Amino acid sequence: MKHRNVILFAITLFCIGLNGLQAQTVKDNDGNVYKTVTIGKQVWMAENLKTTKYNDGTAIPLVTDDKAWAALTTPALCWYNNDETANKNKYGALYNWYTVSINKLCPKGWHVPTDIEWTTLITYLGGKNDAGGKLKETRTIHWKSPNTGATNESGFTALPSGSRATNGSFHFVGEGGTCWSSMEYDASNAWFRSLTYNYSTLTNFYGRKQVGWSVRCLKD
Repeated sequence: MKHRNVILFAITLFCIGLNGLQAQTVKDNDGNVYKTVTIGKQVWMAENLKTTKYNDGTAIPLVTDDKAWAALTTPALCWYNNDETANKNKYGALYNWYTVSINKLCPKGWHVPTDIEWTTLITYLGGKNDAGGKLKETRTIHWKSPNTGATNESGFTALPSGSRATNGSFHFVGEGGTCWSSMEYDASNAWFRSLTYNYSTLTNFYGRKQVGWSVRCLKD
């Protein structure tokens, strides 16, 4: 019996520790519960954020109209194609960067990562040319074929959540997923990280603050 208990304990440790995975969760102010994953010394959400409130309970404006979205210089969120039922639980919300800049978007004790913290993640996973594949969800249930290099060995489970452009139109669901960083590039742009179905590279660049992209939170 003692020998059996030792084996079960070892199996449990293996399942918890495999690829840095930990059986932990975090809840946002809407009550949504997210899986988390430890990668190196960082603890990340393993799902895209989908809260409609800041962590102080303040509502984030939902903007569906294209012209209204295009004119924004203030926080807003949307669901891909304005279809919450189809896309909320699958891909999370799309937020403009003005929403990120308030510094209350993630649950308390968590934050939107800086570009430097994204770089820490990428370095741990072997550099930008290989990291994308290690971050992407495997197979082609959500990602368009061929989903190049996808192994998800990090447990991050990145998804092709698409984007909302500065004119309010929606693009690239199934083909690409982009996450904001908390760092500005200049008065009009901020840094982001992006993955696509046909490369294993994780791209970093800057984009217009009006664009709607996903958010992954990082533990403080």
